Amino acid sequence: MNAIWKCLAFSLTLAHIPAGIHAQTWPDKAIRTVVPVGAGSSTDIVSRIVLEQLAVQLGQPIVVENRTGAGGTIGSAHVARSDPGGYVILAHGSAHTIAGSLYSKLAYDPARDLTAAVPLGTYSSVLVVAPGRGLKSAADLVAAARARPGTITFSSVGIGTATHLSAERFRLSAGIQVIHVPYKGGSEAMNEVIAGRVDFFFGPTALVLPNIRDGRLAALAVNGSTRSPLLRDVPTLSEAGFSDAEYPIWFGLFVPAKTPVEVVEKLHGETMKALHTPKLRDRLTALGVDPMPLTPREFEAHVSREIASNAALVRTLGIRPE
Repeated sequence: MNAIWKCLAFSLTLAHIPAGIHAQTWPDKAIRTVVPVGAGSSTDIVSRIVLEQLAVQLGQPIVVENRTGAGGTIGSAHVARSDPGGYVILAHGSAHTIAGSLYSKLAYDPARDLTAAVPLGTYSSVLVVAPGRGLKSAADLVAAARARPGTITFSSVGIGTATHLSAERFRLSAGIQVIHVPYKGGSEAMNEVIAGRVDFFFGPTALVLPNIRDGRLAALAVNGSTRSPLLRDVPTLSEAGFSDAEYPIWFGLFVPAKTPVEVVEKLHGETMKALHTPKLRDRLTALGVDPMPLTPREFEAHVSREIASNAALVRTLGIRPE
């Protein structure tokens, strides 16, 4: 009986330890990071690059687990339900802000059950076509679509993904009718454009750049607010005359909603330190990833605005997962 009372007293003592004390010792064991999309995806690659350096700084291993399915919601739900101690982290991207409006029944609430902790970076997709199409600009593509309504096609890596919504924002801005052809992966979506079976694709810079340089793809525009340093001669969609078509993609780290603020701040500070190491910065720059210097509060606000914006877009387009 005495042993039971001692255990109970110890448990009550732990419950009353201030959050700051936990933050001082965090992390004192391995951290598990869930990537809710497939290995080799942009989110997976960028996350692993950053987490490798972060593990060195924290002095604890960071185990990365790809828990995929249902547009990233299976892995996200797992983290949302995990203990909020800072030892289970979600590494996700812009798709996080789409899930709540795309799927009617989720096991978690993206806005309430997960806290945006650290932005890892942002990059622009590139509007690409096959050179044989003879299209020299985004305006040429729009003219072709207007001349043949409902016949121009675009590829994506799935319904409701950033590659899909990038094209939809462009379509709405241009006022054209085009046909969506979803695929299971970026390489397949890109290769269909190279082969001439699909007309255009908004592809991640790192994915399409080698084929642009080899002349297998022609870059018409980038969908960010500024030109890509890797494609300085390619205009933004805004510069090309299409307003409200920008859809820059980002990556970030999320934690369960009740994670102590001090742990979130330490995670943010150490990750930002990692992002500023020259070697890591060079690796991300080579992938077309730009810095996203936001505090946890600013990142949370950014995510909240995007959740609302994407919800409006999904309603307007009537997008539903297959």
